[in-house]
Formats: sequence, C-alpha cells, structure tokens
Amino acid sequence: MKKIDNPFISIYPTIDLHGETADISAVLVKEFIDDNVKLKNSTVVIIHGKGNGIVRKSVENYLKYDKRVLEYKLDNFNDGVTVVKLGGF
Repeated sequence: MKKIDNPFISIYPTIDLHGETADISAVLVKEFIDDNVKLKNSTVVIIHGKGNGIVRKSVENYLKYDKRVLEYKLDNFNDGVTVVKLGGF
C-alpha cells in the first residue's frame, strides 16, 4: 500500500475501528462506505490503528474487492489511518 501526504485529513468523514475485531471491522467499513456513497462523499478516512495489523489487513481485504473503491492508501503521517477514494455515484 502506498502512503499519501494529506495534512487536511480531518475534513473527511471518518470511522474509528479501535477495539473492534477483524470481522466486525469489515462489516462496519461496508456500512460506512454504503452511507458515504449515498451521501456522494468522494473521500473517506478509516482509522484502524497500528497494533498487530489484524484490523488493517481486514479493512484492506474488504477495500480490495469493493467495486465502489477507486483507490486506498495509508496516510503518510499516520500508518494507522487509510484514506479511501470512492466512486460509483
């Protein structure tokens, strides 16, 4: 996964997955993306934390197969955050 420079990340819709399991995280990310596609938000932020990378891998695996996701990248300033570009409005 590539990293991006974005000091203005706080202006985008965000979901925080700290403390969630991998399976629950995938469901929450799906619902979050569903809502933001309906709202026509083109960029969203997923906070998964660093830890052992279990939640990050679950999120990445979900994003890889969702056709509404145009691209996703780790934030350059914080490896515990993924920035997602959405399409299909």
